[in-house]
Amino acid sequence: MITLTINGKTQRFDGDPEMPLLWLLRDELNLKGTKFGCGMGLCGACTIHINGEPTRSCVTKASDGAGKVITTIEGISSNGTHPVQQAWEAIDVPQCGYCQAGQIMTACALLAKTPNPTDVQIDSAMNGNLCRCGTYQRIRAAVHKAAELSTSATKR
Repeated sequence: MITLTINGKTQRFDGDPEMPLLWLLRDELNLKGTKFGCGMGLCGACTIHINGEPTRSCVTKASDGAGKVITTIEGISSNGTHPVQQAWEAIDVPQCGYCQAGQIMTACALLAKTPNPTDVQIDSAMNGNLCRCGTYQRIRAAVHKAAELSTSATKR
């Protein structure tokens, strides 16, 4: 039996501890926001946070999440009001949208550590998240916008 904390809720799983965490999230817990991309941790579509660190859930075993704090795209905001989500909408980032959950999770982790990142810092942090539609310029703009929104929210 594995006990995990996912989006603030305690979850127990008595299945295969070697199962990729992505399948536990999607198939067992019905958290469909995290996407399957390459299955090798190379594209970033499956990015979640484990203890605040962006992590590829397709190559992470379910047992690796035991006793840790796991956050999925569903857990960053219940109503879409997280500054990164607001910025993504304001800049109109997505095209097909498939990679966007992973992009947003990586952006959230970046901004948690670096509240006002430079273009170089954004490009470096987002480098492992691939977008087949090529929305990289809008993603960078949205990260800057999210930083502005976060700063203005803390000044209130």
